Amino acid sequence: MSITLDQVTKLYGGVPVVNDVSLDIGDGELFVLLGPSGSGKSTLLRAVAGLTGVDHGSIALHGRDVTRVAARKRGVGLVFQNYALFRHMTVADNIEFALRVRHMRARARRARRQELLRLVSLEGMDERLPAQLSGGQQQRVAVARALAHKPEVLLLDEPFGALDAKIREELRRTIRAVQRELGITTVLVTHDQEEAFTMADRIGIMNLGRLLEVGAPHELYSRPATRFVATFLGAANLFLARRTADGIRMGAATVAGGEPPGSAREHEVVAVVRPEEVAVAASATGLGERFIACGVVDEMVFSGALERLRVRLTDGAAAPLLATMDAAATPYVEATRTQHEQRAFELHRGQEVALGVRRVHVLPTPLSSFTVCAASAPAAEALAREPLLAALAARMKTRIAIRTEPQLGAAQAAPADPAPFVGATVVSCEPHAAQRAEWLLRHGAGEVLVLPANAAVPQRVLIQWLDPAVREATLAVSASVLRHLPAEAVQGAEMPTGPPSGEVAPELARRLAEAQAQMLMVGVGDIRRFAERFAPLLDGGRWPVLIVHRAAP
Repeated sequence: MSITLDQVTKLYGGVPVVNDVSLDIGDGELFVLLGPSGSGKSTLLRAVAGLTGVDHGSIALHGRDVTRVAARKRGVGLVFQNYALFRHMTVADNIEFALRVRHMRARARRARRQELLRLVSLEGMDERLPAQLSGGQQQRVAVARALAHKPEVLLLDEPFGALDAKIREELRRTIRAVQRELGITTVLVTHDQEEAFTMADRIGIMNLGRLLEVGAPHELYSRPATRFVATFLGAANLFLARRTADGIRMGAATVAGGEPPGSAREHEVVAVVRPEEVAVAASATGLGERFIACGVVDEMVFSGALERLRVRLTDGAAAPLLATMDAAATPYVEATRTQHEQRAFELHRGQEVALGVRRVHVLPTPLSSFTVCAASAPAAEALAREPLLAALAARMKTRIAIRTEPQLGAAQAAPADPAPFVGATVVSCEPHAAQRAEWLLRHGAGEVLVLPANAAVPQRVLIQWLDPAVREATLAVSASVLRHLPAEAVQGAEMPTGPPSGEVAPELARRLAEAQAQMLMVGVGDIRRFAERFAPLLDGGRWPVLIVHRAAP
């Protein structure tokens, strides 16, 4: 491998801006780090270049550990967005600068310069000053200068950001051609999805300092694993659907979800439908089995080859199964149509249409949504407004549903609502919280979040499981939450053979008290005497606790 990152972490003010990133980049690969501003991608690039240190982890280039090696000894070329050319030097002097520092002979320098000018299509411009060049030409000089000393790795930090669209496209093509001709391993940082798609062999998506997913562009677009990647790589409709024995139930239809139906338990899932996979027709009969809902065209945008639509759902009972990530918002679906489809079926704003789906992708996330549960409606509504819960739901692009259970926690009482508990069920951290959590676990809730009032967004998450059988599920749920928190993850040692069962809660409380703003993810398999064992931690506790329960097979 050309570049190997192992658990790289960089902190500023105690907050991780690069959070436990591990990555392998192959020889000759053009790898793109893609993410929004503030996601940590430029900091990670600077760490590879040696321009900033790391607080944890290691960096290796071509098998050599360079974590503590100075930038000038790492053998990398770096190109910034602002060109960083010497304004008083000619093109020739700028390109030859690194070669002069290395005491290369004049004839060899001139030969290397001419070779690089040919590669970046700037022959004959040796004696021009940077001020006499366009922005695109200056950036080509910056690339040539970065390649002059034949680095083993080329690092590009938003190199096209200051250029107009046409020059940007030409320069992308030039750099890609140069990279292929030289076979040099290249890492490009950008927030532009189109740029990533057109240039990358592989893309790594970053958010909140974490590397969320890595893969080929077409794989990440068609089969994302997380909500953030699904929505960041182009437009996407996120639907709360149900996996049944027959398939994925969405609105009025059961559709394929890309995975065999099988005999898995029925449960809520997050489904992704790209706008180009939404079919629009005059009526449900025109869509057949693909029909999912009816709606009204609220918005039409002409964008050249495509027409973009926003369709407000009007199905009543069917609509809550669709696009209800924000329960207070009007559910809608985004669709795109080609010019051929536009000519075949003309639309206007306010027109009623039927919607269908051509392809559905189900995210593998174990947390689909949140359901707050309380003994009264006012208590449930107050819990739904808790800042930490609202922040998690917004970042996860999911909904907060409300469920009232008057007998919540009563030992012999059954749920008043026969519907299964979906997503993570949320209860308040108050007296008898452990008893209520046990009641929910016994009645089918797979995840229960016990939430104190006004809990802060956690800076540290302790992950613990009390049974080896629930380890995998605990880690999966923890990863689903951590993708949306700028928090450090700390994995505790297995506890079944540690403290006696009655001492589990005090030991966990002791660990949580070691640092500020902590959260606990705890996996349990056996829920016998759960309330008794966890009351010291949950009843009026100070920390958010997410309990993951999976029954023994």
